[in-house]
Amino acid sequence: MKSSWMVVAGLLFAIMGVFVKLGSAYFSSAELVFYRSAIGLVVIFTIVRVQKLPLATPHVATHVWRGLSGFFALMLFFYAISALPLATAITLNYTAPLFLAILLTLFLKEKLHWELVGAILVGFSGVVLLLRPTLGSEQSAAGLMGLASGFLAGIAYFNVNQLGKQGEPEWRVVFYFTLVATLGAGAWMLLHIFHPLAWRHLPILLGLGASATLAQLAMTRAYRVGKTLVVGSLAYTTVVFASLFGILLWGEWLDKLSWLGMALIVLSGIFSVLWTQRASTIVK
Repeated sequence: MKSSWMVVAGLLFAIMGVFVKLGSAYFSSAELVFYRSAIGLVVIFTIVRVQKLPLATPHVATHVWRGLSGFFALMLFFYAISALPLATAITLNYTAPLFLAILLTLFLKEKLHWELVGAILVGFSGVVLLLRPTLGSEQSAAGLMGLASGFLAGIAYFNVNQLGKQGEPEWRVVFYFTLVATLGAGAWMLLHIFHPLAWRHLPILLGLGASATLAQLAMTRAYRVGKTLVVGSLAYTTVVFASLFGILLWGEWLDKLSWLGMALIVLSGIFSVLWTQRASTIVK
């Protein structure tokens, strides 16, 4: 099934999370974002040069907003991965469809549908259950940062949605995002802290950049050749893979309420994907 490319992307995104967690022992979040984005930028720029694709765009402002929101979302997401169980951090980041549904509703100026309100309430009930073990502990800030990464990712996806309506090709959206993220993370780590590279770090950084880039390519292919609603739902396989990696590599067993919270977030996210696709179809 063509939509199964999203399962491949989900596995690769979870692998990216593994490399982020491994790399957090040696590098700051800004440095990890820089290496992840820089490798992706080299790949997409090579594709642009080889295929002689035009980079000029009349939608600079929207690209900048998408780039900045995506950059800060990555910064918070990578920090959450370093401080929380892998499955918890990724699930919190995957609240993005809930925030995207809210933004699209506000943008379309439509009356709120009770089904969507119910999905959002269920989703954030899951957030409360998932954060319950960390609230009041040293992990509370990381949990809130993980949730904030989902909010900023929702803004980034909203801008991607607008760029798509404006006729911007996917490769140009990816190019400007990686460019903004590379420049932003590079400036951040130069002003804050820079850890020298050693040969033993290269497998982690190359694995991070390769898995992130391949995941983006697999996701792009899934949305291009698969059914959008199926692909959007299969995106949550990342949570499943991340849970397995967390258990196998770090023994990150979660309690029953945490698993219930993750399930509620996933189910509400899938419903939000369905509603978002319907709303996008209405305004075309």
